[in-house]
Amino acid sequence: MKSNNQLNYHLHKPENPLSSTPIILIHGLFGDLNNLGILGRDLQQYYPVIQIDVRNHGISPRSENMDYRDMAQDVLALLNKLLDELNAPKAIIIGHSMGGKIAMSMTAIAPERIEKIVVIDIAPVAYQVRQHDGIFTALNKVTEAGVQTRQAATDIMRQNIQEDGVIQFLLKSFRQGEWKFNLPVLQKEYEKIIGWETIPAWHKPALFIRGGNSDYITEEYRQDIIRQFPKANAWVIAGAGHWVHAEKPEAVLRAIHRFLGTE
Repeated sequence: MKSNNQLNYHLHKPENPLSSTPIILIHGLFGDLNNLGILGRDLQQYYPVIQIDVRNHGISPRSENMDYRDMAQDVLALLNKLLDELNAPKAIIIGHSMGGKIAMSMTAIAPERIEKIVVIDIAPVAYQVRQHDGIFTALNKVTEAGVQTRQAATDIMRQNIQEDGVIQFLLKSFRQGEWKFNLPVLQKEYEKIIGWETIPAWHKPALFIRGGNSDYITEEYRQDIIRQFPKANAWVIAGAGHWVHAEKPEAVLRAIHRFLGTE
């Protein structure tokens, strides 16, 4: 549900919650509120769970800007409303990739509203390598071809994307010949999406989950993490890549439950 410029969201309330503290799940680039659903379905047994569409994704409002501070403000505006409704003072934030950077940005804007964060396979750094140029090329080719079916879109994307899992992930946002995300803006603002401005140290619990085969969190970023999140813990999921929550959901949930004390 949404209204005016509010982010689209789904709220799931457990019948017998272990805690009234809600968990907000924030997806990554090209995703939507369903992308972390495999985590949400488990966590909503214990906590109220809020899944959101980030700006320019799903059916949330469109914007010309993908600045992390502004995206964090989007989520905080929704969070403040829902915390009042749930009669809860704080929330736990879980974000993957771009969503992890939004979660980290939120700690700089409203630290008093956040109890803990879980950051999945991203570091608080500006990345220099453009990981998604092949994806942007494939997405634009689909748009230019004007195809309507997922099979036709798949055939086009295979020219630039080798991983079937990535193609299937992207196709979740393809409806009746249109991408559900705002492709032109995401491409224009890509340097902001992979960028980062250092934030003040946040002295509360933070868990960084890394896919063992991923290069998004490496040893060279260790000091950046510690400087901004002095109480950070790290958890490596062996045999998983950047989409670690999709590849090894049970292992990710085990790490989250241990961190939250619900194992």
